[in-house]
Amino acid sequence: MIVTVVAMPQGTIVRTDLAEARRRLAATGYLLVDVELPETGPGAEGEQLARRLGLGDADLDWFGRPGEPARADFLGDTVGLVVPVVQDERVIHAHAVAGDRYLVTAHRGPAFLAPEITAHVRRERPRDAVALLFLVLQSALATFRRAAVAALLEVEELEDDMFQQRRPEQVYRLSRLRRRSALLHHSLLPYLQAVDEVITRRMMSPDFPVERQRLAREFQHVARMVLTDIETLQEATRRAFGSYSSLVAGEQNNVINRLAIVSVIFLPLSFLTGFFGMNFAFLTDELESRAVFWLLAIGLQVCVLGGAFYVLHRTRIWRRLRDED
Repeated sequence: MIVTVVAMPQGTIVRTDLAEARRRLAATGYLLVDVELPETGPGAEGEQLARRLGLGDADLDWFGRPGEPARADFLGDTVGLVVPVVQDERVIHAHAVAGDRYLVTAHRGPAFLAPEITAHVRRERPRDAVALLFLVLQSALATFRRAAVAALLEVEELEDDMFQQRRPEQVYRLSRLRRRSALLHHSLLPYLQAVDEVITRRMMSPDFPVERQRLAREFQHVARMVLTDIETLQEATRRAFGSYSSLVAGEQNNVINRLAIVSVIFLPLSFLTGFFGMNFAFLTDELESRAVFWLLAIGLQVCVLGGAFYVLHRTRIWRRLRDED
């Protein structure tokens, strides 16, 4: 377990242990404490993490516990959140507890947002822990936006490639991108609904400061934009699948048209050969001369072929096939 303490508003970073972090939380006015829990193995180190840090709220037993879904709880003077964050190809959940004097975060594995948040802190200098919390929430939303935009660009490139040359692996890449869009939407939507309920309830309170109302509205605006980006990605993947299906249907139509042309030409010929190949009395007794044979065997087939080509020409099937090719 790695504990990082960032003194505010200077942004001084100190690596320490849980006992020292607890002492600083009790004595210092404005801190960011980041706890990095083991990514693998049993989750015992994450149990009762809030009490070990001196936060001491029975409603925070979930803090640091693995497998917690997205949530947002208003606990009097503190707020507890389980925030989804996109990391590489997966979505992980970070835990956050914020009060008036501190912001404590916990996560499994390497510090996913620590460098970015530290840079924001040194540049923007948030005035209190609540402003810092909204800064962290904005950074988490930014990971969803970057993932959605990158996937959307990949879908557009795939569409361009499909119209140039359709390949089977393209449908597998589209399936992967569609699953990714569903993962982003499924991970973000419940979290935004929970946070929106807490923010709306707090904004209706008359003692909620104006500055915090501004931060809350800005967060809600950005959240709606990110959700729109993800929904745009979902629509783009559906459109790309539709384009792929249209291309496949077009190729199948070309094959069917060619088979229809072959049938128009050879089906009458097959009928003639089958009809005059039957051994009944009229053919065997009456049609014995060579002239009659050539007239029936060749003349009729030439007439049938001429009629078939005339029909194909009048229906412009040749032209349509040439244009599609």
